[in-house]
Amino acid sequence: MRIVFATARNPHFPTITEYVEGAIRALGHETVPFDDRAFALPGRLRAAVPLVGRLDLARLNRRLVETVRRTRPSILLCAGGERIFPGTIEAARRAGVVTALWTIDPVKPADPRIALAPHFDFVFCGGTEMIEALRHAPLRRPACWLPFACDPDLHRSVPLSSEEQHRYGHDIAFVGSLHADMYPNRIEMLEALADLDLAIWGPGAQELGNPGLRRKVRGAEARHEVWTRVYSASRIVLCAHYAGPGPQSHQASPRVYEALACGAFLLCDDRKDVRALFQDGVDLSIFKDPAALRHKALHYLAHETERDEVARHGQATVLASHTYSHRVRRLLETLGQA
Repeated sequence: MRIVFATARNPHFPTITEYVEGAIRALGHETVPFDDRAFALPGRLRAAVPLVGRLDLARLNRRLVETVRRTRPSILLCAGGERIFPGTIEAARRAGVVTALWTIDPVKPADPRIALAPHFDFVFCGGTEMIEALRHAPLRRPACWLPFACDPDLHRSVPLSSEEQHRYGHDIAFVGSLHADMYPNRIEMLEALADLDLAIWGPGAQELGNPGLRRKVRGAEARHEVWTRVYSASRIVLCAHYAGPGPQSHQASPRVYEALACGAFLLCDDRKDVRALFQDGVDLSIFKDPAALRHKALHYLAHETERDEVARHGQATVLASHTYSHRVRRLLETLGQA
């Protein structure tokens, strides 16, 4: 079976795009990749001249329709969907193609996907907050919850040399964006741990206003080759979700699955979807505020056996039930195309 997979593609490191494509191929199907951010013009020009931006977006959508007509797939799967026109989806449906939207990002203010979703045959949501947002939308079928996952071939414990263990091994590690205007909650949580053996990697880390936190920065970015080693070497890995404008996000970040798959002990801020998928105190540990984060971090640093048991159970759970092969198989079964 042939699937046109339309989504954003990062040229620098693998993301959900490559993980899903790999799972589709592993299940014996063919993918036709389509980068829905392959604009002809640079972003600064599109932003400065809105008409030019709209024309370039229309060109991109025409290319997607042409790709569908040329390759004649069974399925058009759009992950994200923010840059797709309703007419593009309707054209695919008229060609006899089953269309599916898999929302990735949390719900945004005035989210365009609310109006777009009814044009698809099927809608899958990365977080349950999107299912709530679509409750009154005239969908062809009820939306399905399809969370993120891990790719065991890439997200796994990494054997480390003594030098790597020294470089990457810390009591507590955080990997993720740290731009203060976008992630003030992350700054607050990290400040609660600033006097501990904390190591930080991520964009915006060098701009931290707190001098104590700046001293904890180990890198402005962490590629896959680095963060798998960080997760493998550190005693505790911290996950702090995005908390931006718009409805409360419930979804479990990709980092949750990836860190667990690497065998890390995960301290994670409280999210509805995390609690639905994993057991607090069994697969990982959940905290509600910076004070609780600090309390739990100190507890688990002092109780190695308990920490290791939770990490082992979390790794077993994510590999048994939360890989991208699990997700793609469920998606195809729902579409009736498995």
